[in-house]
Amino acid sequence: MTNRGSRSTLDPEFLIEAYMSGFFPMADPATGAISWYSPDPRAILPIEGVIIPRSLRAHLKSAPFEIHMNRRFEEVVRECGRREETWITEEIVTAYTVLNERGHAHSIEAWRGGSLVGGLYGVALGGAFFGESMFSRTSNASKVALVALTQALKSGAFLLHDTQFLTDHLKRFGAIEIPRKEYLQLLARAVHSHATIQLTDR
Repeated sequence: MTNRGSRSTLDPEFLIEAYMSGFFPMADPATGAISWYSPDPRAILPIEGVIIPRSLRAHLKSAPFEIHMNRRFEEVVRECGRREETWITEEIVTAYTVLNERGHAHSIEAWRGGSLVGGLYGVALGGAFFGESMFSRTSNASKVALVALTQALKSGAFLLHDTQFLTDHLKRFGAIEIPRKEYLQLLARAVHSHATIQLTDR
């Protein structure tokens, strides 16, 4: 893993530059210090290769959640960081909320009965989406939000869905690892392409 060192502030321009260069920030859970990472290999969820787990298909047909975008962005980020040990500090929350206000960060949210019950957030630059984190207050909420995101990225002509690290959870949806060199080539094409997150509230 490549570490780009520490930085005390997360101004929007620096964040965008970092993402376009293949880096993303994480805060140390103990000290809050920000470090920048560019893993090798890098995990992605292929736009055309998304798998919907069989156990989730029936759940999706019943449409148990309403899916919305950017209704409660800051709350989504805070919920993603609401765990015993987290890299999402107050500085992270503030920085990404500013990116959201500028149209570069988005939350995909699962709602039920008028309440936010799950979701995820990430950064969108050109035709690249960089997934950051997700949370669930109820079973399958974040999974349904992830499926909605993958469909939106495909219909919006995105070229890259970056998931940073490969987890067993993401493997079930078709996530894979690619060499950093290959990732950077894909990233360069993606960030300079035109795409739109076409998510219709439902």
